[in-house]
Amino acid sequence: MQILVESNIFNRRQVKLLWGLLMCLVLIGCGNRVFDTEVEMLSYLKDEKNGYIQHKKVNGVDFTLMYRPTDLLVKQELGDSISSDRVKALRGKYSKYLYFNLSMSKNNKELLSAAPKNRAEFGQMVNQLVFGMTEKVHLYTQSNDTVQMVDYVYPRLYGMGKSSNMMFIFQREEKKLKEEYLNFNIQDFDLQTGEVNFKVPSRKINKEPSIQFKN
Repeated sequence: MQILVESNIFNRRQVKLLWGLLMCLVLIGCGNRVFDTEVEMLSYLKDEKNGYIQHKKVNGVDFTLMYRPTDLLVKQELGDSISSDRVKALRGKYSKYLYFNLSMSKNNKELLSAAPKNRAEFGQMVNQLVFGMTEKVHLYTQSNDTVQMVDYVYPRLYGMGKSSNMMFIFQREEKKLKEEYLNFNIQDFDLQTGEVNFKVPSRKINKEPSIQFKN
């Protein structure tokens, strides 16, 4: 009888231990990914199965949307001058916003090289890309609550690139990230694509990866 009781106690302890290990693995799996370098993080972000990048092709136009985590902006400004105080300050600065990289191309060329048919259309598209994308790109929640755009950046490549690349910056509001997803919407601007919409899971933003900055 004593041996049986001790055996049952031992089995219960084993179950508790295994359960504890399982919970640890679950928590680790659900936690934020941490990378040693910017290159490692970018490789992870560009793998579509990880949920941070999406691709669509509509009427010959290729769209790629990638969420850009805070630490990529921190790294960009930080350079090689690393200190814990500076990292903390820059994270505080950049974590107030959401960043999305949008790439658009046609025939493996940037839009200005492939889409306009004449000089007038070229001028209209330049004006649209440089000044008018705040009217064409919107971010809103699952319940249609708009997320405010703060700014966007469009570097001119003058025909030297394979795509038109832009970064859109939106106000980060935690209450809006409690919904299941955000809609990143691109209205048609003379590309005959209609509206193009990407669903961005909020959990991916809330659990965005980070970089382990080392002195």
